Amino acid sequence: MALPTSSPHPADRAPLAARAEKARQEMVDRLEGDGVLTGPLLREAVLHVRREVLLPHAYVRTSGPGIEPIEWRLLDGSRPEDQAEWLDLVHSGESVLLQRDGEPLEALGRGPVTGGHMTSMSTYLALTVEALQRLRPTPRGRYLDLGPGPGVSLALAAAITGPGCATGVEQDGHMAAFAQRNLDRLGLGATVVQGDALDGHAAAAPYDLIHSGIGVPRVPRAWVEQLTPGGRLLTTLATRTPSWPGQLLVTRGPGGRIEAILSGSPRGHRPLHGYTWLTAVPLRPRIADDPGRPRATRLAPPPDDAHAFWIAAAYLAPGLLRDFRAPTMTIVAPEDDSWAVADPGGTTVRVHGARDVWAELEDIHARWVRAGRPSAYRVDIPAADGPQHVTSGTGPHALVWDLPSLPATPGPAESGPHPT
Repeated sequence: MALPTSSPHPADRAPLAARAEKARQEMVDRLEGDGVLTGPLLREAVLHVRREVLLPHAYVRTSGPGIEPIEWRLLDGSRPEDQAEWLDLVHSGESVLLQRDGEPLEALGRGPVTGGHMTSMSTYLALTVEALQRLRPTPRGRYLDLGPGPGVSLALAAAITGPGCATGVEQDGHMAAFAQRNLDRLGLGATVVQGDALDGHAAAAPYDLIHSGIGVPRVPRAWVEQLTPGGRLLTTLATRTPSWPGQLLVTRGPGGRIEAILSGSPRGHRPLHGYTWLTAVPLRPRIADDPGRPRATRLAPPPDDAHAFWIAAAYLAPGLLRDFRAPTMTIVAPEDDSWAVADPGGTTVRVHGARDVWAELEDIHARWVRAGRPSAYRVDIPAADGPQHVTSGTGPHALVWDLPSLPATPGPAESGPHPT
């Protein structure tokens, strides 16, 4: 049974449109109430871009974490029996799952589905809003979206920039065609081309703004070269841990000088297809049975909003991640069969395995404090391909590291907060 590439039956069109408009207004009210949505231009775009057109179907996971094969249920927005749940989901602000294993999107059947893994989803809306507000699109500004998936962020940008100014580069051919078809229905004048996001899109360069919907370990040189003087680029810097993403804002000065600032973030885009994610899921039963040997600690559990500390930990103590579903702070090194479970009171910690991950965090925290508790880091991006150097500043106590190299091939982007 095919999913819709056209509008629902005329008898359902008016009530569905009215329900969708009401859902968008409630979504905007929530974003404003949470302090996420503040810009007037973007507010109008979020209020008027019809998400139900861009997201005409959605997968819902029905099996628990760690269970294979995964069980799904596909909601079809054209079916009255699915519409209430589908409308709530696509306007919830959460990511909407759209594609399994790079499948074609023209003839998906509603109902139960077994197996496969998601290769494309819409972006967690708060992340999209935050990114666009940092980039500040303006009318007639040239905008490039890398890895736009179904085109939600691209549509919002196009609603602000105007027709012919917003372009997306999507690696997956099925998703590129799906997004273009739905964007055309909105009449925003946005274009999606199939291609390698790491190459940008030189044909329409230069751009005033570039947004990457894929996490990358370092900034591809092509992206910087395609920025106009005064242009800005925003991307997630991804490590193998999903727990502590970084947001990198790159500015190309009028003279061509590149400035780049890395800050920690509670959420970010997932990295390129082919990345091997660290996960704590298989170790959860063992951690519950044996949290480890207790010892005193000189480090109380750092707060979640100490983002600059946590992003430093992602690089300086590689291979760690946090299990956000644990009842108390739990940091795991899955490849070393090691973990630490912190006492909420901050006086003791339980450690297990050959790697004392809590001792590593104690050391990094002490170094971060000696460095002056930096809230962000400078990234040096050379004129030619070479090491991209991160530093918290100058002086003997500065925190420093180099960003890893790029993988060979990009893939579909997925987004969301703390996947573990």
